[in-house]
Amino acid sequence: MTAVANTTNENPWGSFGLATRPPERDTSMGQADFLRLMTEQLKNQDPLKPLANTEFLGQLAQFSTVQGIEEMQSAMGAMASVMESDQTLRAAALVGRDALVQVDTVDLAAGAGVNGEIDAPSAGAIQVDIVDASGATVRRMTVNADAAGSTPLAWDGKADDGSTAPAGRYSIKATAGSGEGSEGLEVRIAARVDSVSIEPTGLVLNLSGLGSHPLSSIRRLG
Repeated sequence: MTAVANTTNENPWGSFGLATRPPERDTSMGQADFLRLMTEQLKNQDPLKPLANTEFLGQLAQFSTVQGIEEMQSAMGAMASVMESDQTLRAAALVGRDALVQVDTVDLAAGAGVNGEIDAPSAGAIQVDIVDASGATVRRMTVNADAAGSTPLAWDGKADDGSTAPAGRYSIKATAGSGEGSEGLEVRIAARVDSVSIEPTGLVLNLSGLGSHPLSSIRRLG
């Protein structure tokens, strides 16, 4: 019976007369390789049909273009690294500050209130409803806007009966007008920046009670 050799732990390149796997060849072409090829081309060209100046210059231009693109990519990579480092330093300065962001819901501790603003379409009364997770209205308030634009909003964390609202998730809804002519308004809530994350899409602020929001969604930093 002929024994079959176990090649699992043996050198697979032995049958080719090699002790180990041959090293990988570098197939990229650098400037020195290009100039060497260009020299060989000039040495071995047909004397009766020499390489035209335009062709020679065209080849040089092609190589210069490729080399320029590679250098530009390297420079752009270095610039991106510098910008990311600068962004990290700027992000660290945002922690602990207050950010104003447009949201529909907020997670609150027991008795914790909220501060923010409402984007009023005009002067007049604005109805604000604080609604709990079950859909029940915990507090209904009226905020008077002096003019169109940002109107301050504050809720002290109390229910309509004066009791302390329990911890949970609340929706804050603001409307102007009444009946069929009522209009839902944008509500912006202020929250502390607990931390900052640097994502591939940019800076993301992690706000207390409001979750994570991209820097682009922040209306104002306090």
